[in-house]
This record gives sequence, C-alpha cells and structure tokens, in this order.
Amino acid sequence: MSFANTVRAPLGTASFKARIGAVSCLARRNYHTDIPEPDFEAYRSNSSKQANVSRDKFDAKRKVYSYTLVGGASAATVYMGKEIVQDLVGYLDINDAARALAITEIKLNDVPVGKSLLTTWKGMPLFVRHRTEAEIKAEQAVDLLSLRDPQHDSDRSLTPEWMILVGVCTHLGCIPLQDQGSFAGGMYCPCHGSHYDSSGRIRKGPAPLNLTVAPHKIKGEYLIVG
Repeated sequence: MSFANTVRAPLGTASFKARIGAVSCLARRNYHTDIPEPDFEAYRSNSSKQANVSRDKFDAKRKVYSYTLVGGASAATVYMGKEIVQDLVGYLDINDAARALAITEIKLNDVPVGKSLLTTWKGMPLFVRHRTEAEIKAEQAVDLLSLRDPQHDSDRSLTPEWMILVGVCTHLGCIPLQDQGSFAGGMYCPCHGSHYDSSGRIRKGPAPLNLTVAPHKIKGEYLIVG
C-alpha cells in the first residue's frame, strides 16, 4: 500500500481512514524494529559473564581495581598540592636584597659618648644611644615599683653603655624625639606627651609600654642590629 494510493481516496471515507490507519501502523512497526537494542556486553568483565561464578569473587577483583585507581589519583593530587605549596612559599620568601635590609651595621666609633644616632632597621626608625656613666647609674637606681612597665635597665641591653631601641612610640605609633623630654638622654613624643628615659622606659604620658629593644650584638668595632 503506497501513500499515493491513500491520498487519492476521498477524504472522510471509510476507505481513506482504513488506509491511513494501515500506513500509521506500518510506520510505527518499522520505526520500532529498525533501531537495534543497546548491547553492553563488551563493557562487562569476563568474570561477571560467567554464570557459575559467585558475585563475591569477582566483586573483590573489581574493588581492588577501584581502590587502586582512587589511591593513585589521591597520591597524585597530594603530590601536586605539595609542589604548588612549595612554589608558593618560594615565591613569597624574601630575596637576598630584602634579607640584607633586615640587618643594620653601625660603627661604634661613629657615636661618641653622650650622643645618639638615628638610623633605620626593617623600615623603622632605630635609636642608638651611647650613654654616659651618669645616665647608666641613674637608670639602674630607679625603683621598679614606680614604673608603669617594670623592667630593670640591665635587662634591656647587652652592655650598659649602649641602648638600642626601636623608635616607635607604644601609644599610637608616633616617632619620639631623641635627647628630649624630662629625663637625661631620654626620648619625648610631642604628639601626646609621652616621656621615656635613656633606657627607653615609659616614665610619663599615655604610652602603656616601654620602647622595644631591637635585637643586637656587638662584633668587634661594629654594632649589628637584626
């Protein structure tokens, strides 16, 4: 039965309807039988194809494969993460030039007794004071109970005659003035009126803590800070 013969039949007649129904059934049947059913046999393991083998036996082999695959992928991920972290740390690590800036060398003979030197260390102001005998005796005789931040003078320097301080006020981070204030050889912060003695200890004003002592050592004729 051809579609042309069906079209020639008068519309609305029983013959026309019967022929249309036959064509539709034939089309549906051909459409269904022309598409092959999917076959996944090639993707099945050989052990799973054997009907007489227990599932527990071939499941164990499949688990070993799965665990090995997951373990290998996890190990590769950890290794890649380690490499990324190492590269990042190496990128953020300071270079030789920056490391050199972290050390300040001062020739001791450049600072006479009773004088102060202003320099920098790690981008911060650094106060170097070569103290007199009178200043040392006066600071060592101070009663610790009278101090806001009690520290003995001998605990703030390697040698009594040298006082190495970070020149940043502990109140609001201002820079005090050297050889100023109410105490000989001390520092004075004009911003809010903090007075420090020659040991860098807060004696008057709003600052809560003493000036920070910079890490230092004396090597021959040089003072090395850092």
